[in-house]
Amino acid sequence: MKTLLRVALYQPDIPQNCGTILRMCACFGVAASIIEPAGFPVSDRHFRRSGMDYLDEVAIERHISWTAFQNFVKKPQRIVLLSTKAAVRHVDFEFLPDDILLLGRESAGVPEHVHDAVDARVLIPMRADMRSLNIAVAGAMVLGEALRQTHAFAGE
Repeated sequence: MKTLLRVALYQPDIPQNCGTILRMCACFGVAASIIEPAGFPVSDRHFRRSGMDYLDEVAIERHISWTAFQNFVKKPQRIVLLSTKAAVRHVDFEFLPDDILLLGRESAGVPEHVHDAVDARVLIPMRADMRSLNIAVAGAMVLGEALRQTHAFAGE
C-alpha cells in the first residue's frame, strides 16, 4: 500500500543516512524527494549499500534546487519541517495524509529562508543538554507518528 505522505531530504550530506531514509520510505510505501545539491553523488557506494536493493522500490523525485522543489509541491500539500527550533512537539501535531516531511542537512539543518517558507515545524522532545538526533532516526520517529495518525501503515 502506498501512502500520500512524502519524505523530502534537503541537500543531504551523509550518503548512509540518505540511503537508510530511502530504505525506510520503500518499506512504508512513502515517496521521497531529494533536494539538491547533495553532498555526495547519488551513485555513491555507501549510499547504495545502506539503501541496499530497496532503492528500486521507492519513488524518488530529484529536484535541482529548493525553488524547483517548491514548484513541485501542489497545494494543499503542507511542508512540515523537522527542526530543533520548532515549538510544536511531533506527537502534538495533527498530520494530514498528503504532508511532506522535510529533513534538513545533517551538518546544518536548513537555511533561514527555507525555515520561513515551510507550512509547519515540529520537534522531537529530548533532553535539553543534547543537540540533536541522527536524521534517519528523527525521520523514522516522525514518519511513524504521521503514518499512525493518518492510518497509513501497510495493512491498515
